[in-house]
Amino acid sequence: MPDAATTEHAQRASQTAVRAPSRPRSRDVIPLDQPVIVAIDGPAGTGKSSVARELAHRLGLDFLDTGAMYRAAAAIMLDKGLRPDDAQRLVDEVVSADLHFDWTADPPTILAWMEPIDHRIRDEDVTGVVSRVAGIGLLRRHMVAKQRIIARQHPRLVTEGRDQGSVVFPDAEAKFFLDARPEVRAARRADQLREAGHEVDEGALLREIIERDRSDACRTDGPLIRPHDAELVDTSDLSFDEVVDHLYERVLAIIPG
Repeated sequence: MPDAATTEHAQRASQTAVRAPSRPRSRDVIPLDQPVIVAIDGPAGTGKSSVARELAHRLGLDFLDTGAMYRAAAAIMLDKGLRPDDAQRLVDEVVSADLHFDWTADPPTILAWMEPIDHRIRDEDVTGVVSRVAGIGLLRRHMVAKQRIIARQHPRLVTEGRDQGSVVFPDAEAKFFLDARPEVRAARRADQLREAGHEVDEGALLREIIERDRSDACRTDGPLIRPHDAELVDTSDLSFDEVVDHLYERVLAIIPG
């Protein structure tokens, strides 16, 4: 369990969030006064963030990218010259950074020391260490506490990550586990990098994805697992719209309107 000081800081940090402006909502989908958590988990490269964001729009819910929180922590570790075994110092810095989201942006912008850091968290050096950072138990307990606070403040939420349905929100009303063949995920990542103007070694990307899968699944705290009550969705041969359409219909079937 997180210590009292960490939890207090997490509560204070999350209380700075401002609800996003109203978005178009489908009538008679999910009653506007009904709390609902939709948890989407899965390995890297399955399109969870993009799918979760679009699904949240379709359902009229808020969107939480928990991966951005761990990426922010990894960026802080690198920029402060810390090591993954400096767990307490890292958590102290993350608490000091007062990580939270600006919910007026779409997607919500993650802030550290009240400054946006979205531009930093997708850098290659951050990507290279984020899985190891996410496995730090002390940090993970702080993040889990913070994510639960966010959900209390934003009780109508689509949240995505590695442990949302298994650890953070085991009682989520709807749970999905997105997966895809490693070579498909590597090809998707390669396309993203090429579009951004980067040279790509697709073989190296495949090896990195396989290693990250192994690391995420084997860590002690918050390992990547498919909850027993989560629906498996293999996105390998599905388009983005097909994935979103499927999840949308399944949520409507699971949650009474």
